Amino acid sequence: MNREKVVFAFFIVLALTLNFGFVLGEMQNPEHHNAFELFAAIVVSLIATVLKFGDRTHIGAVLLATSLVADLQLLLAAMVWGYADYVSESGLTTSIVSSVVSLSAGALLANVTSVILLMVETVMIRR
Repeated sequence: MNREKVVFAFFIVLALTLNFGFVLGEMQNPEHHNAFELFAAIVVSLIATVLKFGDRTHIGAVLLATSLVADLQLLLAAMVWGYADYVSESGLTTSIVSSVVSLSAGALLANVTSVILLMVETVMIRR
């Protein structure tokens, strides 16, 4: 068993599950979406991105692109949340929470694409 591939797959799937856990819940209810879970999703997604550097295959390039999209969307979600909490006078409104969850859902879609590509690559190697 290749430990490098296990770690690689572990972080890709962990990024997906943490992102899913953050998005899960009523979209406009801030009590259903934990800031620490968003932070964990960002950190793990960034680790997964770093692990994808160096793969020079076509699938590797697409995996890196999906990871960069997820990173961008999660970072934007965190910035919107931070703006609402620390800059905006209105605070964390339902529309802001909806925007944060929507951006995170976009990252979730990118992470799902990444996991599907990982499974396709695994199937292609077996043959």
